[in-house]
Amino acid sequence: MATPHHTRRGDTRRRIQEVALALFAEQGYEKTSLREIAERLEVTKAALYYHFKTKEDILSSIAEDLARPIRDLIAWGEAQPRTLETKQELLRRYSEILWQSTDLFRFIQENQATVRELTIGETFRCATAALGDLLKDPDAPIAAQVRSVTALFSMHAGMFVTRNVEGDPEEKRAAILEVALDLVAQAETNVAVD
Repeated sequence: MATPHHTRRGDTRRRIQEVALALFAEQGYEKTSLREIAERLEVTKAALYYHFKTKEDILSSIAEDLARPIRDLIAWGEAQPRTLETKQELLRRYSEILWQSTDLFRFIQENQATVRELTIGETFRCATAALGDLLKDPDAPIAAQVRSVTALFSMHAGMFVTRNVEGDPEEKRAAILEVALDLVAQAETNVAVD
């Protein structure tokens, strides 16, 4: 059980992450300073330093909080049979993870040059590659492999594209997931036919 002090510290850490991510999204990562983050939080820079020494530390902590469920998902997928049902369940679970972290994924999408230079970029490249490997059959025709991996990327692109589309967020998520599930099903159909 968390102590009240530990809970407060966790809440402060989460608040710093949320404020920093909002500022990174508003102004861009490079244009946001630790001083601005501290001011938005209404704390001193020293108080902020207690939790994080640099902007990259903040961003890395946000990414690590997201990377954990993705690593768990990859481990789950590696332990499952390579069936269409498993691949579709992998996409369903990944959809949940994505939509619980929309602000971070939007930041990554809009700041790709910056992200490439930071450790967060390598973390997500590796995770995306591992998920792609779980979705595709290396012995399948190239078109089927492309469809399988595109299913994953359609989820990322869909988040970006639908933010300017009117509609209920849950309906948007369902539509994006439907496209991804259809792509992986088409890939499996092509493998079965060949």
